Amino acid sequence: MNISDEFDTIAAISTPLGTGGVGIIRLSGDLAFEIIKKIFTNPEFEVRKFNYGWIMDGEQKIDEVIILPFFAPNSYTGENVIEIQCHGGMNVVKNILDLVLKNGARLAEKGEFTKRAFLNKKMDLSQAEAVADIIHSKTSKFTKVSVKNLSGKLKNEIELIRKDIFEVLSKMTAAIDFPEDVKEPEYSYLQDSFKSIITKINTVLSDANASNILRQGITVAITGKPNVGKSSLFNSLLKSDRAIVTDIAGTTRDVLKETLDLGIPVTLVDTAGIHQSEHINKVEQIGIEYSKQSINEADLIIFVYDGNQGLQEEDNEILTIIKDKKYLVVANKSDLKSTIGNDIIRVSALTGEGIAELKEKLTEKVCGIRPEELDFVTNKRQQNCLERAKASLEQALLGSEINELQDMISIDVKSALLSLEELTGELITDEILDNIFSHFCIGK
Repeated sequence: MNISDEFDTIAAISTPLGTGGVGIIRLSGDLAFEIIKKIFTNPEFEVRKFNYGWIMDGEQKIDEVIILPFFAPNSYTGENVIEIQCHGGMNVVKNILDLVLKNGARLAEKGEFTKRAFLNKKMDLSQAEAVADIIHSKTSKFTKVSVKNLSGKLKNEIELIRKDIFEVLSKMTAAIDFPEDVKEPEYSYLQDSFKSIITKINTVLSDANASNILRQGITVAITGKPNVGKSSLFNSLLKSDRAIVTDIAGTTRDVLKETLDLGIPVTLVDTAGIHQSEHINKVEQIGIEYSKQSINEADLIIFVYDGNQGLQEEDNEILTIIKDKKYLVVANKSDLKSTIGNDIIRVSALTGEGIAELKEKLTEKVCGIRPEELDFVTNKRQQNCLERAKASLEQALLGSEINELQDMISIDVKSALLSLEELTGELITDEILDNIFSHFCIGK
């Protein structure tokens, strides 16, 4: 984007194209009100009042609409904003957008409305990234945690850490700049301060793995020997008859995949039964190889055996295959009489017994925490900023432990502060900004 284009008046369709009740075209910029007055029949706008009328192209009526005016700085972007609510047909919203562009706006780029909100200090960068997370969220629980970020949970946490660093740095800088008037802080004070701040950063980073899993999802493969109820369990978890189920061993010959929402996005994989026999045909052998491949690629394994029969030799052979993977052991057919250990999850794919417990264990096993227990989430970029801040503070701590000159230690402290300012967007390059907002949709 050219610098001269940075704050042009922009416009875009903000609702998905297609048939719907309402379509929304959004304008933002200094000329937003000037443009709408050229094409709207009722252009006398007041604060906190919407206007009803017609969008006109000369003498031709385009659509009957409602206009929501937002006067700067009290808008999403901090600029003058107009939202046109029209009928939701694909052609009508395109016609209105074309008319808006013809009268002085330009088409917005991906994420440009939110980028302007960030540049106009309506939100920090972590909140802007939360907008993208909400839009692209694959589960309702991740949406709820992302809303916490949008409301400022992560921003506030980082700000507290930043203030602690700034306080230490201020005392060091004052002593460096005015050595005759200000005494250097004690090295013991520096050590205690750095350790405290590092602990706070570690607390934020402690849920990094859970954050990444909530955002990206996991793959869970169901494995076991033939006829132990893998496909029945697959169907029961999905609450759908997705896999064919019979009492004939080896019914599943191929790998089936479906998406499951457990608060984290789960790709659930039903695999062919693994066993050895002289009578395995070529098709079944290929299915078994696919099963082993799915095991290798999965983040978590659900190992299923027949709870009525107990663990057999073939079951133990499969346990040997998955021993280096993260897995859960499930005794299926628990509606039948069986005696099993406490570390095994009892389920009945037939009656649904134990399925809720299995879903809960799946989430805990992978995340290590329930999604609703998270106060905020972090992404890879934010985690990288925190790791760099932490590394700088660890270097500063080392310097304070050997009584290094404080002007040298302060270099590392400044570096930590800059890393946090990059996280919040107070110090950011155009390249990073463009990369972040390129993942947004047009109109947001």
